[in-house]
Amino acid sequence: MSKKNKPDSKGFVYSTDPNFRFEEEPQEQHATLPPAQQLLKVRLDTKNRGGKAVTLVQGFVGTDEDLEELGKKLKNFCGTGGAVKDGEVIIQGDQRDKVMQWLQKNGYTKAKKL
Repeated sequence: MSKKNKPDSKGFVYSTDPNFRFEEEPQEQHATLPPAQQLLKVRLDTKNRGGKAVTLVQGFVGTDEDLEELGKKLKNFCGTGGAVKDGEVIIQGDQRDKVMQWLQKNGYTKAKKL
């Protein structure tokens, strides 16, 4: 099957019309909440990671750029690697205490450690 007609969220996979194009649905960007209003959850996760532990920061409301910036600052503070995927920050290792310390220091007062 050719890659010209990619599936969309409505379930359409194939069209016989060579000029058919899926209508892109606009991605809604939420305005970034101030740090004091962010309800972040910090937890340890080992699922689907080959037994390796990672720290997840979930619940960020804001733009992707701001989430990337938060992830970069947390990785730098913890001195480890990580990534920002699917709206959550992934920090390598069990860094829950360090992440909570950084979040509290930088105004994220509603963050919870689960």
